[in-house]
Amino acid sequence: MERLGLPRRTTPYYLSRSSYYGIIDLAGFKKDRFYLYQARWRPDFPMAHILPHWNFPERKGELTPVHIFTSGDEAELFLNGKSLGKKKKAEYEYRLRWDSVHYEPGELTVIAYKNGQKWAEDTVRTAGKAVKLIIKPEKESVQFEEEELGFLAVKVLDAKGNPVPTAANLITFSVEGPAEIVATDNGDPTDMTAFPSKSRKAFSGKVLVIIRPTGKGKISISATSEGLETTTTQILSQ
Repeated sequence: MERLGLPRRTTPYYLSRSSYYGIIDLAGFKKDRFYLYQARWRPDFPMAHILPHWNFPERKGELTPVHIFTSGDEAELFLNGKSLGKKKKAEYEYRLRWDSVHYEPGELTVIAYKNGQKWAEDTVRTAGKAVKLIIKPEKESVQFEEEELGFLAVKVLDAKGNPVPTAANLITFSVEGPAEIVATDNGDPTDMTAFPSKSRKAFSGKVLVIIRPTGKGKISISATSEGLETTTTQILSQ
């Protein structure tokens, strides 16, 4: 079997198409570890990132540790509006940890501080049932004569517009106008679906579609999935 990237011994060789390592997956989506490096290497960039997501119905009442990556020097964590305390980074400490959080559905928010001033914040919410899709192009236009590709990310959302990080719906793409679909991906190293396929399951609630312009003009790209609201967007080939 042909593989992508450089596998390591610990990668399940026959069960995956690529290594599990790295901070960005094959679809270009950022993994949690991306934010750990960002917090360390860009100390002047205000950011905070919560992990894990907050969709664990089977863990209600159970201990569910929460980690925070931030370029701030301290942070306070809130679960459904209740403070779970403030923590400050120690020397050579690259993340903040709350190891005694008991899972309950709702909203998890972190407010990070730097030098005593509010610096950044992040929130994750328990999502409801998947009901719709949203598609977002990386750029609003592509250059036909430069053979530029268009990259569009699709997310699965609930009725309130919250991302559904556990969604694995099968999503099918179509295009109208001067373009063709050249590839789809979802970042799942165990998904053996061929890249040219126009249908692919969401992984962590996300899918990527790549298009190639075949001429100049408006391009309409649609994403559909059984039981979900269809989403369509346009980009310009010029």
